[in-house]
Amino acid sequence: MMNAFPPPPERQVTLANWRTHPFSRWGVQHMREVIPTAPVERDPERHWRLPRRLRDFGSLTFERYRGRGRTTLHAFLDEAHVDGLLVLQHGEILAEIYRNGLTPTRNHLAFSVTKSITALTLGPLVDDGRLDPDAPVTRYLPEAAKSGWGDATVRHLLDMQVSLDYDESYEDPQGLLAGLREAAGWSPARDPAQPLDMRSFLLRFGRRPGPHGRRFRYLTPNSELLGWIGERAAGQPFATLVTRHLWQPMGAECSADLAVDRLGAPRTGGGLAATLRDLGRVTELVRCQGRAEERQVLPAWWIDDILTGGDPACWAGTEFDYMLPGGEGNYRSQWYLADRRGSRFMAAGIHGQWLYGDRDRGVSIVKLASRPEASTEEAGMDDLACFAAIAAAL
Repeated sequence: MMNAFPPPPERQVTLANWRTHPFSRWGVQHMREVIPTAPVERDPERHWRLPRRLRDFGSLTFERYRGRGRTTLHAFLDEAHVDGLLVLQHGEILAEIYRNGLTPTRNHLAFSVTKSITALTLGPLVDDGRLDPDAPVTRYLPEAAKSGWGDATVRHLLDMQVSLDYDESYEDPQGLLAGLREAAGWSPARDPAQPLDMRSFLLRFGRRPGPHGRRFRYLTPNSELLGWIGERAAGQPFATLVTRHLWQPMGAECSADLAVDRLGAPRTGGGLAATLRDLGRVTELVRCQGRAEERQVLPAWWIDDILTGGDPACWAGTEFDYMLPGGEGNYRSQWYLADRRGSRFMAAGIHGQWLYGDRDRGVSIVKLASRPEASTEEAGMDDLACFAAIAAAL
């Protein structure tokens, strides 16, 4: 796409097209060349090493969702527009695949996987008493008193149980999500004379009737507000919090990038770009109760709460209920859980991004992609079928 210097106009990736196919194949791997970012820095003195014991998955097949026939892993890589796939078991790399120009040291936008990493980052703040999940949002953001979060708690945001007057519509160019992206600087300002910013835009959201805390509703603004709350509780930029609480103590191999708006507000609901291996390390960190090698990076109790806490009744019958069949699915602190003991946990982002952990089999899987469509039920369930087949083969 951007392999001529300069590229012809019809192939130029711009702020207006960087998230749309086919320009997104380049855009998701070059975010910091399109929009402002803040660095999430690695520690050059600390590196979590992942031994390699590569296996051949060439013969792996699995059944597509809704009886649409079997496919092979290699065919799936093309069908799902996969840019990178990483499989680990007990901390060893069993498969590592790079496609479409992705390399081991190139960051790839993880979209809403960011939400799950945001919640991990908040754990140390909760552990040392600077953040109370059961406190009202207004304890940290008094300016939110007249917004839809005015009578909500931080826990309501963490578990996506806010009665906010907002709908998550990816395709509506006039919708509130489109406005949120514009405020974040992810698309051109419709009125350059009065550009939006993230924090001001978030305070515009109103409240719907009904209590908070009764039903799961997936709303990205909740996750964006969590970043603001974390910054207010700690008195530090969120990129610094991720650096100090997660990336450096974990032993990340590469620095990551966090998208920020024109005033420096972070996109904690969808703006982290990181390498395939470092996202594998994040998945392993959750699987291992917050430990990286011999280091306790995150509070073990916070990981336990993510994996086994929450209220399945709030999840049942919601729009994503198909993802976690069996009646025990759950959502806790921005992570998807397959059952009440967290045997399988997931973080997901549009256009095909996944972190997937199977604690019973000691497996962690990361998939990064540039699917043309934002999200479909069939694509997501095919992804999960693929991960389950890989884990079962081990």
